[in-house]
Amino acid sequence: MKEEQIEKLRGVVRDCVSKHLYSSAIFFADKVAAFTDDPADIYMQAQALFLGRHYRRAYHLLNASKIVLRDLRFRYLAAKCLEELREWDQCLLMLGDAKVDEHGNVYDTKDCNVMYLDKDSEDREINISSAICFLRGRAYEALENRALARHWYKAAIKADPLCYEALECLTENHMLTFEEETSLLSSLQFGPEDRWLSSFYSCLIKKYDKECVIEAKFREVEKESTNSNPSSPSFMHTLKNNTDLLACKAEYFNQCGEYQKCFELTSDLLEKDPFHLKCTLVHLAAAVELGNSNELYLMASNLVKDYPQKTLSWFAVGCYYYCIKKYDQSRRYFSKATSLDGTFAPAWIGFGNAYAAQEEGDQAMSAYRTAARLFPGCHLPTLYIGMEYMRTHSYKLAEQFFMQAKTICPSDPLVYNELGVVAYNMKEYNKAVLWFEKTLKHIPSLSQLWEPTVVNLAHAYRKLKIYHEAISCYERALALSTRSLSTYAGLAYTYHLQDNFTAAITYYHKALWLKPDDQFCTEMLSLALVDEGRRGIDPKIEFR
Repeated sequence: MKEEQIEKLRGVVRDCVSKHLYSSAIFFADKVAAFTDDPADIYMQAQALFLGRHYRRAYHLLNASKIVLRDLRFRYLAAKCLEELREWDQCLLMLGDAKVDEHGNVYDTKDCNVMYLDKDSEDREINISSAICFLRGRAYEALENRALARHWYKAAIKADPLCYEALECLTENHMLTFEEETSLLSSLQFGPEDRWLSSFYSCLIKKYDKECVIEAKFREVEKESTNSNPSSPSFMHTLKNNTDLLACKAEYFNQCGEYQKCFELTSDLLEKDPFHLKCTLVHLAAAVELGNSNELYLMASNLVKDYPQKTLSWFAVGCYYYCIKKYDQSRRYFSKATSLDGTFAPAWIGFGNAYAAQEEGDQAMSAYRTAARLFPGCHLPTLYIGMEYMRTHSYKLAEQFFMQAKTICPSDPLVYNELGVVAYNMKEYNKAVLWFEKTLKHIPSLSQLWEPTVVNLAHAYRKLKIYHEAISCYERALALSTRSLSTYAGLAYTYHLQDNFTAAITYYHKALWLKPDDQFCTEMLSLALVDEGRRGIDPKIEFR
């Protein structure tokens, strides 16, 4: 066969691949390889087999070639075949020996930065050493060596900052703390044309900075723009409405406790892109916090129909049952989610919460400890362990875990709230006031969800006999919710302690209107009425 005919066949193979006609690609690539000894044609045939899901055959073809251990393209594709076959130890052997330190620096390797992956029709190619580091990370994670996986993911993104998969694994699986993520991001070498990506990555990592710093990051990314028609400003395009960026914002609102704001943003985003899975996860979390069971039912039904093999789908079903307080069914689906993907943090936390809701502390603690071990960069497992210890009145242990959670995430208002509750229960009222005030400082806008924190602060002030501050906090709580028994009872009792019996009686009545059989308010109302009746009577007069 003439060279021009062979070149035509090569073109046919490439065209078949671009049109996803993999059987045709395999057929013609096999014929090209039969007519030539060119390693590039063997590689093309192996690629066609790989894309056609003939992983064992592709691996055999590559492994049989004498060049497999000398050409990084061959070695990498052979390792990718082993990845698909879930033969992780063999995959690591194929990738060769190399060592990496905890900062992602690679040693003892001779083949880094030798050649690059072929990416047709693209201006920018991914460094093959980065792809190999990422695949090593995947293999070690599958072998449950998460420490080495973490180091190789760092190495992958350091070798090429465009290797987004590595950053995604590090952030989505909570492998790094906030400080480690920030340090890694600052060590990346972005080209002058990729500065916008550095800003975008800073929005993808944990959002534990101060509110003004995080909002400044979002504004910086939103300013990035391009103009497809310089003569007309109307053709200006920006990242302001980019779905990934909006999902990051929603995640931040959820973290701050602004669940309604988060839910509204994710609802708008899912109207535009109904299959944005990262946004879907945040949407589910906000719906659970708001008790929106109807939305959870619809989301879970659609996800199971569209993505029956996805962990997120069964997690959504678990969220629905958790929301309607059917905790046994909820646990069943959270358990299914963890069996599909053991690195899916929300499923482990949901699993523990479903046990905790029924006060099954041992099982809840087991789930939380597993989550804390798997996801060292996530503070929620540690926080929930503290809550379980607090439920069993082990306040010192609870405080230790809350402080650990605070170290991991110093910006979560819930952590400070729980520290305040622990201090209050330990009768350390000054410390309780300090923690509750810090809680309120970390909430961007106060809503009804945080009304219990304001009430707790008022209780702590009352215990310290700072009655004017206590009354101010109770009134602040009433502005958030007018149907709280503890707020009316606390306000009435504070007025009672100040000998303002008229106001005390008024608020005891309001509390009893909400719960007529409340024993404390009934007894204290009787005392307040007696005290009010005695007012103005000479204490020297004796009644017989």
